[in-house]
Amino acid sequence: MQISNINDVKIYNLSYGKSLPEWLSDRKKRQLQKKDVDIQRRIELIQDFEMPTVCSSIKVSRDGQFILAAGTYKPRVRCYDTYQLSLKFERCLDSDVVAFEILSDDYSKLVFLNCDRHVEFHAQHGHYYKTRIPKFGRDFSYHYASCDLYFVGMSSEVYRLNLEQGRFLNSLQTDAVENNVCDINGVHNLFATGTSEGRVECWDPRVRNRVGMLDCALSSLTEGTV
Repeated sequence: MQISNINDVKIYNLSYGKSLPEWLSDRKKRQLQKKDVDIQRRIELIQDFEMPTVCSSIKVSRDGQFILAAGTYKPRVRCYDTYQLSLKFERCLDSDVVAFEILSDDYSKLVFLNCDRHVEFHAQHGHYYKTRIPKFGRDFSYHYASCDLYFVGMSSEVYRLNLEQGRFLNSLQTDAVENNVCDINGVHNLFATGTSEGRVECWDPRVRNRVGMLDCALSSLTEGTV
């Protein structure tokens, strides 16, 4: 990248500098990147890296090759290949995406939580299956050890969908009126959900019991207390 200053106006030239030939193998490209400082400092732009109106969420696959973005309007998901620096595919959906998760190392296994309570499963070829949760969802997490999807939303219950058995399991009953967010710790695998009352409840997926609760809000501001 080259920066020039003309009449106190900075101009950034993103295409300035050395470029690598397309016929080079990935191994030779990595070798040149280690040796040449100018190649290390170059900026590579992904073509069509945008959404027509709004991008609501974005994630990177675990192998680092693909970037998936969900947005509107119309509801859609786009997959970008960082190796090819281009749009790999685009899929339109029936409703807006509230949250989504990449279950595989690449883009071959995707789960979408939509605003109409539907949960969509996508494979490498496209749409695979669709189901629906009882209440409107706000967030979800995937527990790899048990193959369980945990859904939270406008309910005190945390809905569990087991992907190995292909059915809903008994829900987790929280003390909250509603749950806003959830996540699973990658170290000890505890499932945590953030409630509308400002509390964080932690559950052990192995025994499905609550192991702790943290009040992050002032109790005096909680409804029903003085």
